[in-house]
Amino acid sequence: MQYNFPKNFMWGAATSAAQVEGGWNEGGRGPSIMDILGGSVDGSVHRHQTEKVMPDVYYPGHVASDFYHNFKEDIALMGQMGLKSYRMSISWSRVFPKGDEAVPNEEGLKFYDEVFEELSKYNIEPIVTILHYDAPLYLADHYGGWSNRKMIDFYINYCEVLFNRYKGKVKHWITFNEINCLLVPFGVITAGAMNMSYKSQDNTEQLRVQALHHQFVASAKAVALGHRIDNNNQIGCMIAYMCNYPLTCHPDDIRLAQKEDQIKNMLCGDVMIRGSYPVFARRYFKEKDIHIEMFPEDEEILKDGTVDFYSMSYYMTNCIGNDKSKELTAGNLVYGMKNPYLEATEWGWQIDPIGLRWVLNHVYDRYQIPIMIVENGMGTVDIVQDGRIHDVYRIDYLRQHIEQIGESIHDGVDVIAYTTWSALDLVSLSGGTMRKRYGFIYVDKDDEGNGDLKRIPKDSFYWYQKVIENNGEVLD
Repeated sequence: MQYNFPKNFMWGAATSAAQVEGGWNEGGRGPSIMDILGGSVDGSVHRHQTEKVMPDVYYPGHVASDFYHNFKEDIALMGQMGLKSYRMSISWSRVFPKGDEAVPNEEGLKFYDEVFEELSKYNIEPIVTILHYDAPLYLADHYGGWSNRKMIDFYINYCEVLFNRYKGKVKHWITFNEINCLLVPFGVITAGAMNMSYKSQDNTEQLRVQALHHQFVASAKAVALGHRIDNNNQIGCMIAYMCNYPLTCHPDDIRLAQKEDQIKNMLCGDVMIRGSYPVFARRYFKEKDIHIEMFPEDEEILKDGTVDFYSMSYYMTNCIGNDKSKELTAGNLVYGMKNPYLEATEWGWQIDPIGLRWVLNHVYDRYQIPIMIVENGMGTVDIVQDGRIHDVYRIDYLRQHIEQIGESIHDGVDVIAYTTWSALDLVSLSGGTMRKRYGFIYVDKDDEGNGDLKRIPKDSFYWYQKVIENNGEVLD
């Protein structure tokens, strides 16, 4: 079937500052909460949290893919690939090293000036995430992160600097990456509450939901501010879509899947798009004995700061049901039941392109605002053979998902962007490894930090180049 993508469709790729930039202590940058997530060097690299940067711990994000020193080469490669958009993030602690200063770090701002200038050379539209998990570590240590309402003012000060500095250079903004992850235990890290492990008994749903409310208010204030500063700004939310099918057609499984979808996926969208908490949240909070501390003005702030577009990450689907004997499978720090009809990656992520079409239709039926898919990709081990990477598996994954995006557009869904994860290889969030590779561009670095960081376009690079050239009409 031939797919008629819109002429101005924003074909692109994505990264985040904490996973790709490096230069963690250069240019006046302060440490972020992601800088104390280390990795082992004993051959079993995994994420583990330290209280501060320790001399005997390897931190993969400190150098990452070294975009900080190689951004001109990397953006030139993006231009060669023909990207129309680049979804990236700005490191808060590069702009405000501690996070609570009144005056920003000029050297950090100049770095992003140069990044945006390079993108402009190749007519690549930046889609900028304002906070992608990496709040300044100082705010965690001294304020307790997002469970403290003071974070709202610090964030808005940061946003005001960005909106004014990059007016005319950036039009598309995302306030918080995967904001709904605060509803799962790992979300305590995104809340900036780094005085505890996500497995800690202090990591309560009460703490995370309160932090989430503060992020809702901060996002709404940022939307209103961004529109005042530049009425051309388009500002969106970003949801990690956790799609769970009922394991069986038993009514209990159907209801369980519905409830999971409401709480994990729709609650955040409803607040940020409709401007108020959904009715189903009241019962959920009551049953969980969750009490959100709100200021009298919060309801009006949420109504006045609704977003312009919906963006999301989508990688896989899981099943959910009441039969606890069924086998579980992994999925980006969230576990679900195995689906017997799906294949999975070597990391257990179940590959489900048709699920993306279901999600797109489901979301658009509810909200009817433009949708961006800002993360979608396949993480796997890539082998260099004679200086080439033949990643046909990644091409197959992306082709199948793009086909379903085309079907969704044919269904009437207003999809305006597709930025794959990721533009180039980077440090994986869940494992802190380089061997789990997502990029179109190979980066020569291993899990222990060895390698010369040489960039090598993979076969998928040239395949995606052709997809963009013909606007998705030919996917072979």
